[in-house]
Amino acid sequence: MSASTSTQTALSIPPLQNDQFLRACLRMPTDFTPVWLMRQAGRYLPEYRATRERAGSFMGLATAPDLACEVTLQPLDRYALDAAILFSDILTVPDAMGLGLSFATGEGPKFASPVRDEAAVKALRVPDMNQLKYVFDAVGTIRRALSDAKGVGRVPLIGFSGSPWTLACYMVEGGGSDDYRLVKTMMYQRPDLMHQILAVNADAVALYLNTQIEAGAQAVMVFDSWGGVLADGAFQNFGLAYTRRVLSQLKKTHNGHRIPHIVFTKGGGLWLQEIADTGCDVVGLDWTMNLDKARAQVGHQVALQGNLDPMVLFASPEQIQAQAKAVLDSFGRPRNADGSHAGHVFNLGHGISQFTPPEHVSALVDTVHAHSRTLRD
Repeated sequence: MSASTSTQTALSIPPLQNDQFLRACLRMPTDFTPVWLMRQAGRYLPEYRATRERAGSFMGLATAPDLACEVTLQPLDRYALDAAILFSDILTVPDAMGLGLSFATGEGPKFASPVRDEAAVKALRVPDMNQLKYVFDAVGTIRRALSDAKGVGRVPLIGFSGSPWTLACYMVEGGGSDDYRLVKTMMYQRPDLMHQILAVNADAVALYLNTQIEAGAQAVMVFDSWGGVLADGAFQNFGLAYTRRVLSQLKKTHNGHRIPHIVFTKGGGLWLQEIADTGCDVVGLDWTMNLDKARAQVGHQVALQGNLDPMVLFASPEQIQAQAKAVLDSFGRPRNADGSHAGHVFNLGHGISQFTPPEHVSALVDTVHAHSRTLRD
């Protein structure tokens, strides 16, 4: 635990060799800016590809707790990352609702039974969490693997889910989409049906995340990957309202420790203040946002996470270092004028590309740690 941990903060942060991520999420002092990457366990790593080949398929990998643990730890063994994130998929919840999730080789996710009419909507139910036991078993397995003989973890473990709106996009479209025609048609023509889907999704996501927390997740994140495709007004009514419904049900503490809540809306910069007002602890930002302006707007209210363009990782190591420093400099020194702390968790503005050279990630992580130390008081 950080040497600057006080008695008060010790009650809210679990015992960890590296607690910087949790401290930043809760806007406590940190020794440096912590960094983790969305999709940090993924196809850019040769060791991940080898494990996935052993598993036989993506779902074979995600539903085997030991293998999910193995790939969760792979980036931590390679890089000095400050948090682990559960290896899973955002679509496990609708799969447990009976929609029949599959991943064809070279293609995105597909649902055998998309939700496109009134009968399908009325049939939706919050799934029995026993159907997702493999996820919670993976959480427990990862926590044990991260812990030493005294039960002290290396780094915190993040659990996650898709947002109610993002899940609805896949559920209605039957997979990914370029124009969201089917889900938006339902939203505009039959808003009553869309609200029914979103209500079930929100309650399912809340129960799913709470069960992850009970299994050992030490922070949770809601991925609103497709919130940014909504028009202003529709975002508030069909996106944010149901993310807020999730957050209102989430555990804020477990076993005496504070559980930070993170919300990431890709393309959501227009609604930064409204997202911060949901009661989350951390707002994730994509690369279109200026961190200095975002901090000036909400920095005393929430921590910020982000926001390097993932494509920067295809530049030279020297250029990656310069861009990482620019992000850190944009956020600025972590202490506010009133002496409080404005937490910053360094991340990409979206998931890491599968084509990223692994050695370039080292340049990023090492630069974030080194340069952020120079910005401390």
